Parts: sequence; C-alpha cells; structure tokens
Amino acid sequence: QVQLKEAGGGLVQPGGSLRLSCVASGSTLDYVHIGWFRQAPGKEREGISCISGNDGTAYYVDSVKGRFTISRDNAKNTVYLQMTSLKPEDTAVYYCAAVDSRVGRYQVRVSPRWYEEDEYDYWGQGTQVTVSS
Repeated sequence: QVQLKEAGGGLVQPGGSLRLSCVASGSTLDYVHIGWFRQAPGKEREGISCISGNDGTAYYVDSVKGRFTISRDNAKNTVYLQMTSLKPEDTAVYYCAAVDSRVGRYQVRVSPRWYEEDEYDYWGQGTQVTVSS
C-alpha cells in the first residue's frame, strides 16, 4: 500500500513559482501513475496533471499547461510539480494521488480519465498553496 505526503506549499506572489513534492512510502513508485489535484475554496477538487509510471508521459489540463511541469524521480520515490507564473486563481489545496499501472502481468496506460478522482486509489493529505500580493 502506498502512502503519499505532499510538501512545498506556501504563500507566493502572483507571477511567482513553487515546487511541490509528493513523496511515497510503503511502496516504490515504479509503474505507478501519479496525479496532481487541487481544490479551491468552495469548489470541487480538480485534476490538473498526471505522469505515467510506465514511460513518464505527462498530461495537463489547459489551465496549467505551459506553466506547470510534472516530473518524477523514482530513485527518490518522489514526484514533483513545478509551478510557475502563478495566478491568484491557482490558490488551492494541492493533492497528489496514485494508482498502480500493473494489472496481473500487464501494465496499463494512463486512463483517458486521468483527471477524475475515482481513477486513483491512494491520496496524500494535501498542501496549501496561496497566491496573493
């Protein structure tokens, strides 16, 4: 079973940058797809990025494409979300989530629904990101 812990949140001015990390324990991240989600006050949690555990392919929603970069370091059991050009509307609690790509002898690709919460089995507790001047 995978335990996830996010870190790196904080207060940043508009236009600034932050790097979030998602550290896994209890299992390696090999072959594990990792998604980043966020939940702003009064809004539903939304998926914003995902990285494949098989080939490292990255996926983004339009609202963060070109500003956020997801990456992984399996040796450190860590996935990162580099956030640049931050906007006030990026203010939210950010969560990482995991799903094992292995099904029997096979490895499945990232789901076309990677941005949906029910595609993931394990969740971190979240880290707050506040973008404000």
